Amino acid sequence: MALRHFLTLNDLSISELNKLIDRAIELKAMQRQGVIYEPLKNRVLGMIFEKSSTRTRVSFESGMAQFGGSAIFLSSRDTQLGRGEPIEDSARVLSRMVDAVMIRTFEHEKIERFARYSQVPVINALTDDYHPCQLLADMQTFVEHRGSIQGKTVTWIGDGNNMCNSYINAAEIFDFELRVSCPEGYEPDDRLVAECADRVQIIRDPKEAARGAHLIATDVWASMGQEEEQKLRLQSFKQYQVNPEIMSYAASDALFMHCLPAHRGEEVSEDMLDHPTAVVWDEAENRLHAQKALLEFLICNR
Repeated sequence: MALRHFLTLNDLSISELNKLIDRAIELKAMQRQGVIYEPLKNRVLGMIFEKSSTRTRVSFESGMAQFGGSAIFLSSRDTQLGRGEPIEDSARVLSRMVDAVMIRTFEHEKIERFARYSQVPVINALTDDYHPCQLLADMQTFVEHRGSIQGKTVTWIGDGNNMCNSYINAAEIFDFELRVSCPEGYEPDDRLVAECADRVQIIRDPKEAARGAHLIATDVWASMGQEEEQKLRLQSFKQYQVNPEIMSYAASDALFMHCLPAHRGEEVSEDMLDHPTAVVWDEAENRLHAQKALLEFLICNR
């Protein structure tokens, strides 16, 4: 297989994504059975973090360790990326020393430039525009609990951010209807919405958007880098909290997801993460398994 990157969900076909989800479920079962499986023995993952992280760092490091490999953590203080070295040069050098590179950064254009000059697979672990690894985990979680998401209705409530953009990608690829409920001025990428108009619609009223939905998902109202907008966003989004009342409008078997960390009392009510419909802890764990399947696919060409 030729060199492949994973910068958005669109980098893989629906067949490849479905196989990754099936493989993630298989790897999860193997781990729980205590099976030792080390396809990445002596392989190294370089992890570049220009944004802080808990789940992303732990899941990738744990995944590499469980696969017999290792991971090198590089913060913005540990690399020359933040000190003026061209991204192209960093990509050329690092990709000669590791077997894959995972990047968590701000501008999506940075990771695209890095990938163009890398000799090894590059994985988007979050940019301002997309968060495809989280969507892999979300799709795995839905499959585990409810089966195929094809033909279902998904409602995104809150900011039209990187997660929302990746849900738009997912709607097109996995063939489900996506309703986005957000206040004016906080819509997802206009281009994406236009390109996926047959799958995506903006519905301002969150109760109407939730009606009959099979999955409701949300994220924090102010993402990293938007802290100065916190007060304004709290005011703008106050009608867009996901709570048991909102879930009552959804289908009887609806699930609730949140990529975490959550701000209880803001985008979710205090009790929502423990609601019977919530699968957020499975969703968080599945970052590990989905990313292991991705690493195996990209590095081992399987």
